[in-house]
Amino acid sequence: MPRIPLLIIALFFLIGGVAHFVFTDFFVMAMPDYLGYHKELVLISGIFELLGAMGILIPKTRFLAGCGLIALIVAVYPANINMALHAERYPDISEIFLYARLPLQFLFVWFVWWAIHLEKRKTAI
Repeated sequence: MPRIPLLIIALFFLIGGVAHFVFTDFFVMAMPDYLGYHKELVLISGIFELLGAMGILIPKTRFLAGCGLIALIVAVYPANINMALHAERYPDISEIFLYARLPLQFLFVWFVWWAIHLEKRKTAI
């Protein structure tokens, strides 16, 4: 049975993954100009968020899914930096929030890593 941290991670990425398909234009706007295929990258990252959300709940795929989610957090970090640097494009989001969430993503990487290793240790006992 999944533990609370795994459920939190799964819910976070489930909501985020669905949001990539519902609010595609918002995520496209966050993409740095130097990247091409903005819409395609948004949809692909949404698919991987959904796969990771499901995979982290399955014991046999948990570790791989967790590592994939960590890679995804790192991969989308440039879009989050881009949002902070162009806060004027997001008048409904506080500029302080856009900058504050940047270091919080490193905390979330640690949280995912901790959760998949915590579960790995529990199943080894």
